[in-house]
Amino acid sequence: MNPIAVLNEEIVECRRCPRLVEWRERVAREKRKSFAAETYWGRPVPLFGDPDAERLIVGLAPAAHGGNRTGRMFTGDRSGDWIYRALHTAGVASQASSTHVGDGLELRGALIAATAHCAPPDNKPLPDELANCNVFLQRVLALREWKSILCLGGIAWDNVHRTLGERKPAFSHGATNRLSSGLLIVASYHPSQQNTFTGRLTEPMLDAAVAAWLD
Repeated sequence: MNPIAVLNEEIVECRRCPRLVEWRERVAREKRKSFAAETYWGRPVPLFGDPDAERLIVGLAPAAHGGNRTGRMFTGDRSGDWIYRALHTAGVASQASSTHVGDGLELRGALIAATAHCAPPDNKPLPDELANCNVFLQRVLALREWKSILCLGGIAWDNVHRTLGERKPAFSHGATNRLSSGLLIVASYHPSQQNTFTGRLTEPMLDAAVAAWLD
């Protein structure tokens, strides 16, 4: 079995964080009114993408009514609309939108991971929850010699550097760090509604970060 598939089996069975287990399962039971007819995933969301990828994207955590509902990273929410549109523009994603697991979306040469694989209340995982989930990020980073990593947000930027044991430059959109191994780490603001609605992150900014990650 492919190492990604093995790791995903472990991720979706994880119950290390009681607060997150309670929250993700409660959201899946109570649901949002607009999704009342749907069956929510309500479990940790697995890695998504090309199992032979050489480039990695690290996000924060699944959205309560996005990935926690659909069971796929950045699927079914507005953050996903932004990231997959940018990846499609760059030739990485087979389509520009992601609505559900069976919609045909595929990634070429890229894998998406997270600092926390469960949806957290208020989109804010606690430090001990990030530490618990870091075991999965450690294993992802150790899978192969990645060419580049795109960090969506400051928490991903911090956790990737910490996990690699590397000193991190200050986080800012478009920041890059080329390690002695040749690995390129690129920073982007997270495509959250808070950032995209306010104009803190624009489509050209995200496209530029993706282009740097692919360089």
